[in-house]
Amino acid sequence: MAIVETWCPPSREHWELLIFLWQFFPFFTLYLWLFSYYPMGKTSTESRLNVPGKIGWATMEAPGFITLLYLMYSLPKQEGIERLPTVNWVMAGCFTVHYIYRALLAPLFLNPSISPIHIAVWASALGFQLINATCIGGWLAGYGPTTKADWVGQAPRVEVGLTIFAIGMLGNIYHDDELREIRRAVAREQKKKREIEDKKGGGKDVSKVYRIPENGLFRVVLFPHYLCEWIEWCGFWMVGGLACVPARQFVINEVTAMLPRAVQGKKWYVERFGQAKIGNKKAVIPGLI
Repeated sequence: MAIVETWCPPSREHWELLIFLWQFFPFFTLYLWLFSYYPMGKTSTESRLNVPGKIGWATMEAPGFITLLYLMYSLPKQEGIERLPTVNWVMAGCFTVHYIYRALLAPLFLNPSISPIHIAVWASALGFQLINATCIGGWLAGYGPTTKADWVGQAPRVEVGLTIFAIGMLGNIYHDDELREIRRAVAREQKKKREIEDKKGGGKDVSKVYRIPENGLFRVVLFPHYLCEWIEWCGFWMVGGLACVPARQFVINEVTAMLPRAVQGKKWYVERFGQAKIGNKKAVIPGLI
């Protein structure tokens, strides 16, 4: 049953239109190079329009993999496809596993705290997820390869792509946890201090204490979790092949949206800790940016 007729799941005409329009997304990210205002994360600000961090993160990210899974089950029926190739399901599984971690496990169970998210950022992220999942889901569920014959001879590329995806995801999780450990360490220190002082509420708010992470790729860049995520999705694109336009566009759109945030983020670190403590660290790509 269609949620929105000819749009969810999309007709081929609407899916192709969405793919075409999605290629212009990078132009909308140019403003990120010009303005440092970005009300979430380290640069979150107080506002009546803020969404609580944990709930906001989960509700803006989770609709992506939910939409993709819905298309994987509904679009083949619409297009008269009896069974999708295994590789299609493997790619859908990669997408889903990533976002179960990113949208549910990390914000709701692993992260000690998440700063409030302005509703404008929340809405734009939700829109990104819905469009991106529809583009990728449409390709996987009916408008891309739909038979085993479409994947004949592609096994080596698929295996290498899956390996790159796994390396990127593990790196992403590792560096995310390095950031979480900073919060956990601060929480332990504050708890110990409160016990010594026998006083509740002492110390700083854990959600607003920041330190310079030093382990892993943090030794050379300030946002290695961004880099690892790009590697992850490059592996995903490699699995789909050059013909997988939605996966290619996902990589391009992620980089164009996240790169200026990393560059602005480095400026934030320099302003907060000083250039001497940041040293020669780049923002996100070792030795380059």
